[in-house]
Amino acid sequence: MTSDSSDTSGPGESPAPLLPGIKSPADLKKLGESDLLRLAEEIRESLINTLSETGGHLGPNLGVVELTIALHSIFESPDDKFVFDVSHQGYVHKMLTGRADKIDTIRQYEGLNGFLLRTESKHDCYGAGHAGTALSAALGMAAARDLSEEDSHVVAVAGDAAFTCGPTLEALNNIAHTTKRFIVVLNDNEWSIDKNVGAIAKYFNALQTHSTYSAVRAKAAEFVGKLGGDGIRKFAHKIERSAKNLLFPNVLFEKFGLRYFGPIDGHNLPLLIKTFDYLKRQDEPVILHIITEKGRGYQPALGNPGKFHGLGPYKVEDGSTAAGAVTYSELFGRAVTDFAKKDKKVVAVTAAMPGGTKLEIFKEEIPERYYDVGIAEEHAALFSCGLATRGYKPYLAVYSTFMQRAFDMIVHDMALQKLPVRLCMDRGGLSGDDGPTHHGLFDIGYLRHIPNIVHMQPKDEDEFIDMLWTMNNYEAGPIAIRYPRGAGTGAVPKDEPVLLEIGKAEVVQEGKDVTLIGLGDLFSLAVEAKDSLEAKGYSVTLINPRFIKPLDAEVIERFSKDASVICTFEDHVLSNGFGASIIELLHEAGINTPVERIGWPDDFVEHGKPDILRAKHGITAENAVTKVLTHLPSQAASA
Repeated sequence: MTSDSSDTSGPGESPAPLLPGIKSPADLKKLGESDLLRLAEEIRESLINTLSETGGHLGPNLGVVELTIALHSIFESPDDKFVFDVSHQGYVHKMLTGRADKIDTIRQYEGLNGFLLRTESKHDCYGAGHAGTALSAALGMAAARDLSEEDSHVVAVAGDAAFTCGPTLEALNNIAHTTKRFIVVLNDNEWSIDKNVGAIAKYFNALQTHSTYSAVRAKAAEFVGKLGGDGIRKFAHKIERSAKNLLFPNVLFEKFGLRYFGPIDGHNLPLLIKTFDYLKRQDEPVILHIITEKGRGYQPALGNPGKFHGLGPYKVEDGSTAAGAVTYSELFGRAVTDFAKKDKKVVAVTAAMPGGTKLEIFKEEIPERYYDVGIAEEHAALFSCGLATRGYKPYLAVYSTFMQRAFDMIVHDMALQKLPVRLCMDRGGLSGDDGPTHHGLFDIGYLRHIPNIVHMQPKDEDEFIDMLWTMNNYEAGPIAIRYPRGAGTGAVPKDEPVLLEIGKAEVVQEGKDVTLIGLGDLFSLAVEAKDSLEAKGYSVTLINPRFIKPLDAEVIERFSKDASVICTFEDHVLSNGFGASIIELLHEAGINTPVERIGWPDDFVEHGKPDILRAKHGITAENAVTKVLTHLPSQAASA
């Protein structure tokens, strides 16, 4: 580091802010140690204040401030590659690579994405949004570097939760056989979105808390401060093997062929810088284990890491958020817990998402039948299959965007064997500010062609509880439900849920000219379109399909063959979606009535508020009416 020279303030004046002057990592490298420490505090202050207005992943980013500064101090981005697992902790990286003045646009329409995007900056070498991708992708980059005979570095940054994920372990198995220069940073804070679980989490915790190993950490810090000279490697091996291997003779990472360093304090910036300067000169794969605090520097986030993993706007003073309407997730958690209190066969399974899916309610009240398997959707699906073989009723709650990871298990294990696993897909549909990695716009397409599966979507909260109850009583095979993020129409569920007939639609209104079929939360758009068409003098049939599979062929055919046009509505891509299934059904029945469809395009939809994105992409009642009118006479066929 250079000597401190950036403070140009006069006597008694506050130092000039450093962050506005950081336009690239080159500017960072000009700062001395005290300035870097001050920069870290400015970044924290900026994040806390900015995200209070926009929302976002506050806790994870507060935890990696020093780590990110150290990486950019030692390595040369974009030539050297930083691959962040999930990349929700990439806000600090964005700020240090020329985007600090745009951080107030994070997760806003046409602003910075909440994750890393290759199209957003040359410094974002790999885009992500799901866990467990960093090590494999980074290893591929390292292999490409070796093949090209280049001299750059590749650093994979992964949280401890990522090591519960199958792809991470698969990558670990190949690193030592693939390259000789590779750096993994294990950012250990004991959290993913929620508290980490499982044997690996316990292993990391043992490393952190063992009293003798704590002494080794102190010696390691002293050692790193003395880096330099010909005896470094021999001394490093001596201090690590004599102490660490005495305690942990089967250290996980060294069995995979990675030299292990740490754990060290992930908030000790000078120590991190010296350590990376040493590690970049090693000609063998290494892993640096750092201990960080999720939410560092902001007490509300430290006190509630789960809440501040990712949240909407909040008050800076105390971290409080505005109370909102009851969400589908909250209704789900409450309903399944109530079912389980009456039915001893009901069990709940989640993949590291008790808070997001609200199975935390079940966990609190019936812990003996609650299972969090970590970030391992494939295992969660197979585990649920095993439970189902023994007569239990597993409710597997996973976001739609994450359920696609378990696709093979749904086909090969659930559907083929007709095992009654209840697939509860939260965030089915647009996920707004989170963007393309989190939109649940593909699950109809990846489920509807699988034999032996039932798939539903409710139009409101009352019907949602009826569908969950129907799932509880269905034993013929796997049954799935998709439901949106946030609250619905506000429909209050009945005191006692109703059992729905499988594959039976609800005909809300009968008409002659137009048939509108509104799936799930877009049923409200169908209602708007109905009202508009009726105001123009047309007679409208309105159908709530309820079931994506099996379709109610009798109802759909009856109200399609004599109509002038059909229009479907779905919060899903049109390709291989719900509307496509209606077209297929009518084709097989020999019905040639034209079908217009309202849904998302064959593209990855950007981030932004749902109303903005719906207007941009034509997911509106007005667009539906415009399309329908092209098939109708200028005057209604009926009075």
